Amino acid sequence: MLAVERRQTIIDLIRKEQKVYVPHLSQQFNVTEETIRRDLEKLENTGILTRTYGGAILTQHTNEDLPFPTRTIMNHELKQAIAQKAAKLISDDDTIMVDASSTSLELIHAIKNKRNLTIITNSVKITHDFVGAPFTIISTGGILRPHSLALTGPVAHSSLQNYYVDIAIMSCKGLSLDKGIMESNEPESELKKSMISQAEKVILLADHTKFDKTAFIKLFGFEDIDYIVTDSKPSDEWANHLQKHYIELIY
Repeated sequence: MLAVERRQTIIDLIRKEQKVYVPHLSQQFNVTEETIRRDLEKLENTGILTRTYGGAILTQHTNEDLPFPTRTIMNHELKQAIAQKAAKLISDDDTIMVDASSTSLELIHAIKNKRNLTIITNSVKITHDFVGAPFTIISTGGILRPHSLALTGPVAHSSLQNYYVDIAIMSCKGLSLDKGIMESNEPESELKKSMISQAEKVILLADHTKFDKTAFIKLFGFEDIDYIVTDSKPSDEWANHLQKHYIELIY
């Protein structure tokens, strides 16, 4: 197993179990404890975990705002699966607003063969990676948040107000039955609110780790969403809650 694959597995384990132990990881991966400690040090530098005596615990803050490269590698296979499912909701000739999330980036990869799409986005990564793609990309412009490669601020908001689109596509940091859909920072939250106000339909992309998680900023309520695309079936309580709000659940 490559080091990057081992660290991704450690990320998956700690997000599931909330904590990991060096001796257990050493045995599981058949590497030295010193190798595991180096892995944990690298992951701590990304903000994913906090090292403790003998292991590490998951870093959990409601305003957790991990760097984009870190978010890209987290739950990558789940995001790809979600993107493939969500791609079926996109048709040729659609106009779309897309946020700067790593899951939305995967979706753009999944729909790159659709015809005559127009994509409006505040993602610097999307505009860079899809130069020459067979669809039209409109950048919102605005103030760059280097941490997330997202454009925000008055210019971005003003740009969005010029367009009405078929679909708005975005992710979030957490979903709660009683608190709604949440994000970790205000600048990007406000821009996502602008996106949904300009769209006929709203698709939320959220892997299973986002459910029953609280984040810092209230983004919007369930009444504002038409679809939730996730990687696995949520609990019956969640399924009933989404059905009550006329949200189509795709997993």
